[in-house]
Amino acid sequence: MISGLTMEQRRYEGGRARGYLVGCVVAVLLWSVASAQIRYSISEEVNEGTVVGNIAKDLGLDKSTLTERRYRIVSSNADPLFHVNQNDGIMYVSRKIDREEVCAQSSTCLINLKTVLENPLEVHYVGVEVLDINDHSPSFPDEETTLEISESVLPGARFQLKPSRDPDSGHFSVQQYKISQNDHFRLEVKNRGDDGKIPILVVQKSLDRETAESHSLVLTALDGGKPPKSGNINIIVNVLDINDNAPVFSKEVYSVTLNENAPVGTTVIQVNATDLDEGSNGEVVYSFSKSMHKNILNTFDINTSTGEIVVKGLIDYEQKDKYDIEIEASDKGFAPLTTEKSVIIQIVDVNDNVPEIEVTSFSSSIPEDSRPGTTVALISVNDLDSGLNGKVICSISDDVPFTLSPSLQENMYSLVTKSPLDREKQSHYELTITAKDAGQPPLSSEKTISVVVSDVNDNSPEFSLSPYTFYVTEANEPGTSVFSVKAFDRDENDNALISYHILRDGNQENKLASFLNINSETGDILALKSFDFEVLKTFQFQVVATDSGTPSLSSNVTVNVFILDQNDNAPVILYPVSSNGSAEGSH
Repeated sequence: MISGLTMEQRRYEGGRARGYLVGCVVAVLLWSVASAQIRYSISEEVNEGTVVGNIAKDLGLDKSTLTERRYRIVSSNADPLFHVNQNDGIMYVSRKIDREEVCAQSSTCLINLKTVLENPLEVHYVGVEVLDINDHSPSFPDEETTLEISESVLPGARFQLKPSRDPDSGHFSVQQYKISQNDHFRLEVKNRGDDGKIPILVVQKSLDRETAESHSLVLTALDGGKPPKSGNINIIVNVLDINDNAPVFSKEVYSVTLNENAPVGTTVIQVNATDLDEGSNGEVVYSFSKSMHKNILNTFDINTSTGEIVVKGLIDYEQKDKYDIEIEASDKGFAPLTTEKSVIIQIVDVNDNVPEIEVTSFSSSIPEDSRPGTTVALISVNDLDSGLNGKVICSISDDVPFTLSPSLQENMYSLVTKSPLDREKQSHYELTITAKDAGQPPLSSEKTISVVVSDVNDNSPEFSLSPYTFYVTEANEPGTSVFSVKAFDRDENDNALISYHILRDGNQENKLASFLNINSETGDILALKSFDFEVLKTFQFQVVATDSGTPSLSSNVTVNVFILDQNDNAPVILYPVSSNGSAEGSH
């Protein structure tokens, strides 16, 4: 029995058209009550010709009557999905059915068919539910998606992802999401009802762009099939930089040597700092510390872009042998971060200073009787250079009676006598002292000092003759100079100032000296009486020459005097003397 229709109605003979109209009205009424009289279910994608069901049997129709009546489907798609065998009332699949194609917008795919059985007309409603099979994999809108997340975000930050879609329905639709193993992110899934499950990426560990500037994740969507089908999307998380890193210098210590007198523009050293940030946060500029002394700023310059330090002014080791320069490396972030680093510049001495000689104590005059080793002068030498360039050796010529004796104090010398002096041989010396350093090539300087050998009374007066012999004519005029002696002394000044005197010691040889006198300054000798050849023919005496030194020195000379005869006596006749003592012929 078909509910709602009587046998009288089925046998109504009002004609096919009228019966069809009545059937439609009844069908509408029935459709409002139930979706179908008979309901079948088949799986999608079954092969063409697959039996859906036996309508005749399920409606309780007599099989024998089907040969006289025609059974057909009157409502269906333009491309029929099903057909009924006229002979047995069995409904078959006309072609493969894709549930997602037929019922794209519905979670339940129920196809309602209106069938008619003619002669007499009967209308029947059949519902065929196309059951879903897991014939689709979940898929994402894109193969890859990119997220940009600042490294400053805190753990717990959430980022909704585009969900995966699966045309299958029910349990075969997307049931869960998984994310690839990583340290920084986890996944949450939110159920949005008709919108399905929505994946949400949650930051679980702070991001550091300098450690990893991007993260590659794989998000997998799985349906409920057994085994499940899945779909993937690659998620690239680009970590956006914040200025959280200060520049870092490439070396712990920057140390370099630089020759003094290096030309302006000479590259001293190049420092390098890197910043792990990106963009302006990672761009580094260099400068000298604001606390640097003006002298350093006048001596060196730095390239703000390259970190190259160059010579700007005079480099003089003697003024400064070491520079400790503080360099700053700053990024260009909105709030710049700065790192300081010291650069040690050790100045290398070059031999650019000649030795300097200074006479710290000097006796310009030295007695000729000074012993060897007597100090004449103290000499100090100085060389502003260092090392071998500042090591000075002093020397003096070998052909002088002086030498340089090193002192216990460095770079101090004593100028001393090395042999006896004799003023009478050389009274003046021009001594040239040479100071030479040990640089390559060496530099030297000279200093000349004058040394005067002062006289000591070490020479006795010397008479020009010894002995003296003079001839004096008798009858000389008393009180006049009759002859003179002369002595000289090789000393000088008072030591050479000579005075004369006649030795009057009572000696028989000098007895006649009482008749003589001598000028003490000139050595002229005067006779105090006339000599008479007939009385005295010869005599001698001694003259003493004495210098004025202290103590004085003297020497003697013997003077021999011969009296010359003059014709000052008339002849005398001498008579013979008798034996009795009287002269004969006196009568």
